[in-house]
Amino acid sequence: MIHKKSAPKVGGVTNVTMKSTQNHYRKTILLLVLVVGFVGVIALLATGQLSFIKDHKFKDDTFSGDTFNDDVLKDHSKNINPQSNPSQDADQRQTDVELIEPTIVEVPEKELTFQDHLAIQTELRLQSDVRYDGSYRKIAYPMGDVPENIGVCTDVVIRSFRGLGLDLQQRVHEDMKRNFRSYPNKWKLSRPDTNIDHRRVPNLMTYFNRAGASLKIKDDPMDYIAGDIVVWDLNAVKGKSRSKVLLHIGIVSNYVSELTSNPLIVHNIGAGPQMNDMLFDFKIIGHYKYGDKKIAQK
Repeated sequence: MIHKKSAPKVGGVTNVTMKSTQNHYRKTILLLVLVVGFVGVIALLATGQLSFIKDHKFKDDTFSGDTFNDDVLKDHSKNINPQSNPSQDADQRQTDVELIEPTIVEVPEKELTFQDHLAIQTELRLQSDVRYDGSYRKIAYPMGDVPENIGVCTDVVIRSFRGLGLDLQQRVHEDMKRNFRSYPNKWKLSRPDTNIDHRRVPNLMTYFNRAGASLKIKDDPMDYIAGDIVVWDLNAVKGKSRSKVLLHIGIVSNYVSELTSNPLIVHNIGAGPQMNDMLFDFKIIGHYKYGDKKIAQK
């Protein structure tokens, strides 16, 4: 008869299972001990590191932040003078703060150039009550001028330069005497005329070109500086040109348009001297800078 040895078998399995469970608990407990110990070591190291940073004496006295902590200031004072009294140090710091005055840095004013002064002289022309009149008149030479209550666009330029002691009437005439054929001959003249030559835009353009005062013509308003001289063809609007050229001249002012950022121009286009934003309203055919020291010596 065959008997089933069920009990011993079951008992054997149970014993093995219990031993395995006990070993697992021991390993778990050991692992926990190791973890706890490791964490403790890390905590100690971290505490030591923080203590080291707290006690560290920085190489400079630079502080960051919007405000200073009183305790930090006290510790800082002790580091500077270990024998000092904290309350006295606080009072001294308060006194030092009260005695501190803001440092005023004097920035030298920009030295005005000839062109700056020319722009100022041009703007002074706005105070004149001038009727547009380009008729031929006999005038003195040098420093001759038509009556102050009349004038054209060229007279704004001429009078602005004269405000700085530079006589375009004389300079244009002297250059025309030496180089008469280099100037336009549309008026069929046989010799220079001190009464009218300098009051004609083509002659002024020729003189400025010959004096080396010509600048590049660009569409950037930043290229037109106060005191620059600009010439337009009033018959050329938005790229369209007519057969007859109508010249106009003006000077760049110290002012800029709030709407376009274009420099304002002082000129006389028929209603007396005025200053407005018209730099790019017509085709620019001339751009000059005349009157600085280098050119004035020529």
